[in-house]
Amino acid sequence: MIKVILKSGKDESVKRFHPWIFSGAIKKMSSEHIEGALVQVFDNKDNFLGTGHYQKGSIAVRLISFEKEDVDTAFWQRKLNSAYNYRKACGITELPDTNTYRLVHAEADGMPGLIIDYYNGHLVFQAHSIGMHKQRHLFADILQEIYSNRLKCIYDKSSDTLPFGYAAANGFLFGAASKCQVVECGHHFIIDYVGGQKTGFFIDQRENRKLLSNYVKNKKVLNTFCYSGGFSIYALKHGAEMVHSVDSSKKALQMLEDNIMVNAVEKNNHTSFASDSLDFLKNSKEAYDIIILDPPAYAKHRNVRHNAVQGYKRLNAEALKRINSGGLLFTFSCSQVVNHALFKATITSAAISAGRKTKIIHQLSQAVDHPVNVYHPESEYLKGLVLYVE
Repeated sequence: MIKVILKSGKDESVKRFHPWIFSGAIKKMSSEHIEGALVQVFDNKDNFLGTGHYQKGSIAVRLISFEKEDVDTAFWQRKLNSAYNYRKACGITELPDTNTYRLVHAEADGMPGLIIDYYNGHLVFQAHSIGMHKQRHLFADILQEIYSNRLKCIYDKSSDTLPFGYAAANGFLFGAASKCQVVECGHHFIIDYVGGQKTGFFIDQRENRKLLSNYVKNKKVLNTFCYSGGFSIYALKHGAEMVHSVDSSKKALQMLEDNIMVNAVEKNNHTSFASDSLDFLKNSKEAYDIIILDPPAYAKHRNVRHNAVQGYKRLNAEALKRINSGGLLFTFSCSQVVNHALFKATITSAAISAGRKTKIIHQLSQAVDHPVNVYHPESEYLKGLVLYVE
């Protein structure tokens, strides 16, 4: 196994069990760089620190273990079974009205670089590291053992999440199907995991969609960046007077229309708009009781964080101008480099800019099947606030 030696003083985060080693922390390696190879990491005094996958880039090593142990089939069986048992302990695997959840949440499950989502017997595998992608067939075998006859297929959707230049084609590792239908809190959704965004659906917002349903009765609701309409469906099924859904993708809006149909909700009080959400807010003359802002990540790296903050500020200021007195703003950020404190400060600045008085009534995060690793604060990526607007 390749040996990685860290520079003096660059081992403190690893000793606190943070799983990332940046390229600048590496003093030397015992052999040539091999993309996706297993490496053992040592400090400058040759003390063992952990085992991980090597990959060229800013994050050079993603640690999968901090103990001296064999990384074999049994190792990965323990990892995947532990992830499944956590979801089972949380009560998410056997719910009568929900059959979709995240099975593996990367660093939070000790498997950095790997996401696996469960959609009613369909598993979507998405590798963000070459080392994890190279294990895909072994993982498929283990997952078939875990789920047995409940498993219908496993789809590898990693081509867009792996480093540029690494050849990877999406495809089925087990079984075959292009779409499926799931139930979330009694609401039905068609999941296009082959052609849709991310793994097909934004499971992390489940509890926040459920919270929205408590407030929408007889209200006018605007759902921006709506994708396939998760928040819109909840609003429609829980008595909203009017729902407007906005997304720049016509394909996403067609998925929303399909979800309206499978839920058998009244279409007369719903309208879709194919538009940039910020442009829609700037040009709209409508006033709403509730607005949902759930944009894609505005910043994936620290060097663009300032621009992202300005983007969130402009977006939220425009939304606050469109909310009736006594209304609510559900606003989110999934930018990992924008923490809770910065996000809250940004929304405060937006409220000042819009000239609106607000109160925070809920502080939100991702659902329980997207756990946060206490040693890896970056795994708490989803931030949300519900503001009461005076």
